[in-house]
Amino acid sequence: MRSLLGVLNIFGSLLTWFALYFVLPIITALIYGELAPLRGFIAGAGIAIVGGLLLRLATQRHRYDLKSRDAYLLVTSTVLLIAAVAAVPLLIDLPALSFTKAYFEAMSGLSTTGATVLSGLDRLPHSINLWRHALSWLGGMGIIVLAVAVLPLLGVGGMQLYRAGAPGTVKDAKLAPRITETARTLWFVYAGMTLACALALWVAGMSLFDAICHAFSVMSLGAFSTHDASIGYFDSPMIEFVLMIFMLVAAMNFATHFIALRKGDFKAYRRDPEARWMLLLILASCVGIAVFIDLNDVYATPFRSLRFAAFNVISIATTSGFVTADYGSWPVFAPMWMLFLSSLCANTGSTGGGIKMFRSLILMKQSLREMFTLVHPQAVAPLKVAGQVVPNGVVYAVLAFIFLYFITIVVLVFALLISGLDFISAFSAVVACINNVGPGLNLVGPGSNYAGLSDFQSWICIAAMFLGRIEIITFAVLFTPTFWRK
Repeated sequence: MRSLLGVLNIFGSLLTWFALYFVLPIITALIYGELAPLRGFIAGAGIAIVGGLLLRLATQRHRYDLKSRDAYLLVTSTVLLIAAVAAVPLLIDLPALSFTKAYFEAMSGLSTTGATVLSGLDRLPHSINLWRHALSWLGGMGIIVLAVAVLPLLGVGGMQLYRAGAPGTVKDAKLAPRITETARTLWFVYAGMTLACALALWVAGMSLFDAICHAFSVMSLGAFSTHDASIGYFDSPMIEFVLMIFMLVAAMNFATHFIALRKGDFKAYRRDPEARWMLLLILASCVGIAVFIDLNDVYATPFRSLRFAAFNVISIATTSGFVTADYGSWPVFAPMWMLFLSSLCANTGSTGGGIKMFRSLILMKQSLREMFTLVHPQAVAPLKVAGQVVPNGVVYAVLAFIFLYFITIVVLVFALLISGLDFISAFSAVVACINNVGPGLNLVGPGSNYAGLSDFQSWICIAAMFLGRIEIITFAVLFTPTFWRK
């Protein structure tokens, strides 16, 4: 009980800080003279402040440094409950939305999935559009990592939270002596690259508002756009080129970016095996898909085939989810291969989803090692990545994660099939949501959205987005008997 009360106390503090985030859409509403949406954002901020303060006051005596067990509980509960608070403005200002659909949209933003149930995005109030993108940007590096940067102000330790909430191998890459400085450093890099992206998009031809919103989305690798046609609305090769560059940047390890920018050591990218393999696989796929759809006469010229193939392959492979064409109408091999790439291309320490390239490399090398030891059973064959030996404990953890990943996909796909959804829609929806990509195929393809799903089907997709964002094990550990033992 004392442990749970301690978690509630820190969550109250996080909720209070989250109330400050509502300032962004409130200022936007005032700038554009959108008075009606103000009530939703004020209500959301009020709920966050009052709820956070009440939780803090009620559990004030139970503040203490977190143990790792408590951190996992806090990470999962924070994402689930913050999404509910974030849905309040959507629920109030868009009365056609049910709670399920509003929560879906908020979870989609915070998980950086970018799947939407909204239509008429071009006519949506600027403040609500910005709120969707701002949620995606916040979820990109993670609410918990942001919290670590301010935990000294809250009077609690940060290491356990950081290890539970930081994406991928960033948790083991100390960029600064203190964990709080590390979290701040990652946010400064993240914010700086977002600013650079917004400026580049503005110069490329977007309006300032569109540039800011899409910079939020691209750096978080979320698929939200201010237009129903996504990036296809602009029909601009220059804008597409800028977005392709920044999607690839956002899919790389932010620790690598820090080393390259802070020390001027751009060879860090060449030394990073994840970045090399990701770029090689995506480049080969862009060329291969372009040739494939050109041979199938999807577009009139090879140049158009290459243009649309390159953008959409990079977008889906990096789990960004922007679209410039309805690739669901391409021969089925192409979109299926793109969804496959979304499972493994994003690097650890990036804002992307899926298995991540580091785990994929370990799985491949472990398979080769097993075959080698079958032929040479007495040989000592350590598994190495980038010249460094990977401990067997890490290998076993990767195998456990990948097992849970595929089992989760199977269970959720069957749940959607039971609900009456066709197989392609069900399979692609689960894969797209658990990889935090956004668009799937058929009913949830790039030419439509997730509005046609029933409430039950929407909650299955919400579960997939949530599990994909916190990487499954963080949630699964809560159901082990040892977790609840003293």
